[in-house]
Amino acid sequence: MAKLKLGAFADDKPVRVTVELSGSLHRDLVAYAEVFAQETGQPVADPAKLIAPMIQRFIATDRGFSQARRRSTSPE
Repeated sequence: MAKLKLGAFADDKPVRVTVELSGSLHRDLVAYAEVFAQETGQPVADPAKLIAPMIQRFIATDRGFSQARRRSTSPE
């Protein structure tokens, strides 16, 4: 089994955002949703629902962003 970066996620109050994906990226997202469902036992009816947790995970693990954010919010 694959070790996915994305784990189970809780529903949160949504904010609507429209995004346009390339065909190949959409196919990858659908394939990821299939693997995600197998790994977690949590079926994904709409692969687009994975986009927000993926972005959240990406931001949470981006060291450069974390460092820049700390620098911009730290008192000087």
